[in-house]
Amino acid sequence: MTTPVLPRSFALTPFAHRALHDVAKGRPENSRAAIRAAIAGGYGIEIDVQLSADGAAMVFHDYHLERLTEMQGAVQLFSADTLKSTALRGGNEGIPDLQEVLEIVAGQVPLLIELKDQDGAMGPKVGLLERATATALHGYKGDVAVMSFNPHAVAMMQALSPDVPRGLTTSAYRPDQWPLSAATCAVLRGIPDYTRVGASFISHEVDDLHSDRVSELKNAGAVINCWTVRSAAQEAKARRVVDTITFEGYAAVSGA
Repeated sequence: MTTPVLPRSFALTPFAHRALHDVAKGRPENSRAAIRAAIAGGYGIEIDVQLSADGAAMVFHDYHLERLTEMQGAVQLFSADTLKSTALRGGNEGIPDLQEVLEIVAGQVPLLIELKDQDGAMGPKVGLLERATATALHGYKGDVAVMSFNPHAVAMMQALSPDVPRGLTTSAYRPDQWPLSAATCAVLRGIPDYTRVGASFISHEVDDLHSDRVSELKNAGAVINCWTVRSAAQEAKARRVVDTITFEGYAAVSGA
């Protein structure tokens, strides 16, 4: 299976992390308001998807609702309609689904979709969220790519949406920072699945860009993004290595 070409915009455009969110301005993470603000600023948009109880891809970062809403419990316990009517803290809107976000973005800026791990241990128990994402993406005409920390999720997207560019979200995988075994961290740290899943890019942890494996992939032609840049000084340092960045909390360079 061939690797789809990653649009050039993914190497040139800074990506607003969870869209251009700023609760002080009424723009919660992954909200419609934050998405529209990113479009207005000329930034790419990075969003997250989680699965609803009835199999919809919902644009939401956390596995549980309580940090970002007044509700409690796992996202997967609630229907898409309930989640759409669940208000996000700091805004006046509910949680959007992926189909609605695609309609808002409509190809105006590049869109990077991270599928959150549904297995719980970066393992092979995947499929439902990937199918929901693939269904929503069918026929979308704008620059879009998918990624996940879980390589099994990326492999599933390769099978379901072979023409959609894909990458891996990657990390130093320090065991004290992950709810994973040390052995699993050690395997994932080496980014062993890049070729297997037909990836064309990684989005790597910003304070681990000195990794030999990152250098190896870059030299082999991979596009390198990084997460999450939080200042102009950190951006300047990261750009010695990366093609572009995922950022929040400040105005990244050359967004417009």
